[in-house]
Amino acid sequence: MDSQVVIFVTASSMEEANAIGKKMVEERLVACANIIPKIRSLYLWKGKFCDESEVLLMMKSRQGLLDRIVRGVEELHSYEVPEVVALPVLGGSEDYLRWVEESLS
Repeated sequence: MDSQVVIFVTASSMEEANAIGKKMVEERLVACANIIPKIRSLYLWKGKFCDESEVLLMMKSRQGLLDRIVRGVEELHSYEVPEVVALPVLGGSEDYLRWVEESLS
């Protein structure tokens, strides 16, 4: 079985996060998309310090679908370089992990 991952994407707005999450779930690329409003991001971009309000999208999937997810996010996202990072799932509720697997294409 392909290993599961949790994918983090920051978005500029609730509308953008919702559009990306909805598309990923509808295409069965992710089992679940959680939208966490109002995060504060501090970073350097093109030599300038940025302090921005963003929305965090957290999605559950499997590693084998990651390339398609990255391409999909890049197509839908307003940022020049959107954050799309995946972390491995090391364990958890067997019932939940089974549901994630059954929910994917």
